[in-house]
Amino acid sequence: MTQIKNADNVRLFALNSNRPLAEQIADLIGIPLSKASIDHFADGEIKVTIDESVRGCEVYVIQSVSDPVNTNLMELLIMVDALRRASAEKINVVMPYYGYARQDRKARSREPITAKLVANLLEMDQIDRLVTIDLHAPQVQGFFDIPVDHLQATSLFTKYIEDQHLDGDDVVVVAPDHAGVNLARKFAERIKSSIAIIDNRNDEVRERAAQEIPEYVIGDVKGKTAIVVDDIVDTGIRMKLSADALKKFGAEKIYGIASHAVLSSDAVHTLQNSQLEKMIVTDTIQLPAEKKFPKLVQLSVDDLLKEAIVRIHNHQSIDTLFNRK
Repeated sequence: MTQIKNADNVRLFALNSNRPLAEQIADLIGIPLSKASIDHFADGEIKVTIDESVRGCEVYVIQSVSDPVNTNLMELLIMVDALRRASAEKINVVMPYYGYARQDRKARSREPITAKLVANLLEMDQIDRLVTIDLHAPQVQGFFDIPVDHLQATSLFTKYIEDQHLDGDDVVVVAPDHAGVNLARKFAERIKSSIAIIDNRNDEVRERAAQEIPEYVIGDVKGKTAIVVDDIVDTGIRMKLSADALKKFGAEKIYGIASHAVLSSDAVHTLQNSQLEKMIVTDTIQLPAEKKFPKLVQLSVDDLLKEAIVRIHNHQSIDTLFNRK
């Protein structure tokens, strides 16, 4: 375990999106969270007050851009502005979940690229570094002209899979569509299994409307334990339809994996009543009690983010974090 050096000038701040995760990270590092007040005026405006000196300090602000997305994004931007005006020497944003990342290109005419817009806002706010986990598209890193540490939760999932004895020749890793093949292949390489692809030709909007079970699965899943790997589980419909298709083609047991549990709309009911044995996610997004259900397994990214923060502060390489077991 890497230990932080010369911690006197390091400050950790947590905003409102995921304070439990921030507290866990602070406990692992051995530094208490610094004090700040985040208040909302009656009309929704946000006021941030930093309650201790940060002059000349290296600051880490922990905030996921999750529901309520716009409020949490504005809290972050306002906090960074306050830190800069309070003469913080270095401002690092730790964003476990990068909201708006799903719009990373123009798929149709007259569409925005919101992943780039958020990158512009953070850079205009003059942050020095971004630390995030499992971007929807890795190329979002290229939207920034500052260092971006793109961490991956793969090691957490592979450890869970191995602990549950779900690896081996009778396991197949499944991409829920053709766009997810790279993610599935990387995961399959870690647990040394074959891959399959659900031939889902519906676009995202049509899929939500029609909820049709995909007609084809590319690869052998009959009699095997299938692990559907995705980066985000939002409404849960795609994960449910994937499980239905795999069961139709003879898969024996089906597990779902997704780094970010957005769980909007009726996702809890959809996933709980699906063919899935378990839905395995991380705690990059804080889940209220009503979004937790019996099939949900939540793994913590606290140690991963702790190691990243300590190594960044100590000017050490984070390369080993990508291959850890």
